[in-house]
Amino acid sequence: MDKNDRLTVAAVQMNSQEDTTINVKQSSSLIEDAAEAGAKLVVLPENFNYLGPESALEEAAEPIPGPTINHFANIAHRQNITILAGSMIEKDTDSQRYFNTSVLIDSSGQIIAKYRKIHLFDAEIGDAVSEKESNFFSPGEEIVTANVYGHRVGLSICYDLRFPELYRSLVDRGSEIIFIPAAFTMFTGKDHWELLLRTRAIENQCFVIAADQYGLHNGGLCYGRSMIVDPWGIVLASAPDNVGIVLAELDFTALERIRHQLPALLNRRLSETKI
Repeated sequence: MDKNDRLTVAAVQMNSQEDTTINVKQSSSLIEDAAEAGAKLVVLPENFNYLGPESALEEAAEPIPGPTINHFANIAHRQNITILAGSMIEKDTDSQRYFNTSVLIDSSGQIIAKYRKIHLFDAEIGDAVSEKESNFFSPGEEIVTANVYGHRVGLSICYDLRFPELYRSLVDRGSEIIFIPAAFTMFTGKDHWELLLRTRAIENQCFVIAADQYGLHNGGLCYGRSMIVDPWGIVLASAPDNVGIVLAELDFTALERIRHQLPALLNRRLSETKI
């Protein structure tokens, strides 16, 4: 596919619940809205098709490809867009656990990348946050990039955001856009979400597309404020506190100019320096 100097992208903000049928219907409608608004690349949030109790993970889990991904593949082909299915529950066939998996579908309806969340959210923050994903999920082991409209994209999910070494690895593999689908908690999001997103964009001189869950679900509260950030750390678009989409145009000539004028990626010396 020819390389585009400009690309209109969308981040989808959802309030997913326990009913996978309703969630898929809502996400499909939002994708269609984004396509009609001119987006050629649409990013869904983490857990877009199921955000409920762990007791129902087995029922919500799907193979990849499976019914949901096949459904999005049809939309991608019909609308001539690329879709990042933020993340969904994939059964780990080697154990009784699952993978938290992101799937990238190109405009022909083909799966071109699949990323399994590497960093699992195991945290006890007072009475506000209590989560241990490793009780139910297996960590991924592969750093994943792909080519979209002539540009390299890097895949990550939610808690990965706190591990800068992953993003440097993605950029070392040529990434110009990084996806961060998330279900970021309100407690941490209000202080850390925008700060971390802009930091990852600045330090790696890349675009960041972060699609987040919003509002109450299964006793939890997600922050929302889905964002698209440019390589200078400027927020190009930010979602209000609601379900919906945000769009922005990515200018890759600006990315090239930033990397040329401030060659921080080329000036790195840590690999040559003894610490």
